[in-house]
Amino acid sequence: MKKIDIFNHVMPVAYLDLMKQHSKDQGIVKRMSGLRMLWDIEARVHMLEQWPEVQQVLTLALPPPEALGGPDLAPELARVANDGMARMVARWPQRFPAFVASLPMNNVPAALEEMDRAINQLGARGVQVCTSVNGRPLDEEAFFPVFERITVHHGMPVWMHPIRPGSRPDYTSEDKSKFEIWQVLGWPYETSVAMARIVFSGMLERLPELRIITHHCGAMAPYFGGRMDTLWAQLGSRSADDNYEELLKRMARKPIEYFKMFYADTVLGGSASALRCGLDFFGADKVVFASDCPFDPEGGPMFIREGIRSIEDLGLAEPDRRKIYFENALKLLGLPTGPST
Repeated sequence: MKKIDIFNHVMPVAYLDLMKQHSKDQGIVKRMSGLRMLWDIEARVHMLEQWPEVQQVLTLALPPPEALGGPDLAPELARVANDGMARMVARWPQRFPAFVASLPMNNVPAALEEMDRAINQLGARGVQVCTSVNGRPLDEEAFFPVFERITVHHGMPVWMHPIRPGSRPDYTSEDKSKFEIWQVLGWPYETSVAMARIVFSGMLERLPELRIITHHCGAMAPYFGGRMDTLWAQLGSRSADDNYEELLKRMARKPIEYFKMFYADTVLGGSASALRCGLDFFGADKVVFASDCPFDPEGGPMFIREGIRSIEDLGLAEPDRRKIYFENALKLLGLPTGPST
């Protein structure tokens, strides 16, 4: 059966060189430089030969343009990234049917220009944003034009990738995170926070057609769905300084129903039980196959192999398997429906 891997990562060599030049985080430089399948795309194509049915929609690996340069430099970094991914798609269209544009989110006017250029001239099928912009929340009004443009003008989805630096400590008494907790546990938390801020800011009411694909199967939302439903039904009962009770009354739906409007990928390290939880929460219409390639212990193939196994282990009905593997992705990408095998 055809499989569209909708959330995996690459890094054009030109962008990798700029990252080495401008990044202040030597840990991320070490990580990205050491992953051959990230920037040696011919090696990636060769590795994918073992799955002839798999196609990959390309997204840029971290760090995003705004984390590498200020508002003057970030637009050029985004252009380099998008031009590089567009060339990959042009060279291997059967393997890489589309790419997702990166934006200089610390320069919103330039982000809108780059979005239009990447979609209209390069053929991007959506945009990727991180869960915060150098520590600023996505629900800030300054960023609303980005979500409005991609939704209303282009009618395309948003890929939302978690970001949290190792310099952000786990405890206020310390000066940095230890044991890479910032990434393993911090990233799902950051995704969950960004989802909540989008929900309670009213963005999904202002943009009801907004489609956001969350990494790691909606992060904490499926597992804590019951907690979120019952405790946010009491929003305001624990707060003295904010009138959250009135906010709750103004919301057209229960808070938990807004969380179910997000899309979720299958990137869960191969855990079938976690995926079952995600499917129960979002439903098969909102879950898309993805691998997070090449960020696995084998440097590329493991997350593809184990991601497929996790889906197959659930014994899903054929219509649901088709939705997860490729039909939902084709609808999100606005690509024509092709054969399933």
